[in-house]
Amino acid sequence: MDNKQCCKKTTHRTEEEKKVINNRISRIEGQLQGIRRMVSEEAYCNDILVQLSAIENSVKSLSNHILEKHLYSCVTKDLEDGNLEIIDELISLFKRFNKA
Repeated sequence: MDNKQCCKKTTHRTEEEKKVINNRISRIEGQLQGIRRMVSEEAYCNDILVQLSAIENSVKSLSNHILEKHLYSCVTKDLEDGNLEIIDELISLFKRFNKA
């Protein structure tokens, strides 16, 4: 599946789900701003690295949340509709997730 085809798809999210996702994104942005301050204030490298690890975990958690919702909504619907191309999309997605 090429990127042009992928970008034509959309996902309907409830206002509550959008709020959950946006709150998590806001927290991640706040964490990044905190690191910017730490760098400006010449914080110890180890302390910055700990905060970077926290951000990485926050982003992974958000990714897993969205992936779970995707599996239960978009993927389930596509399979019910007989769209087996979704399996190729998932394989590609999991390969991307597993890159180091």
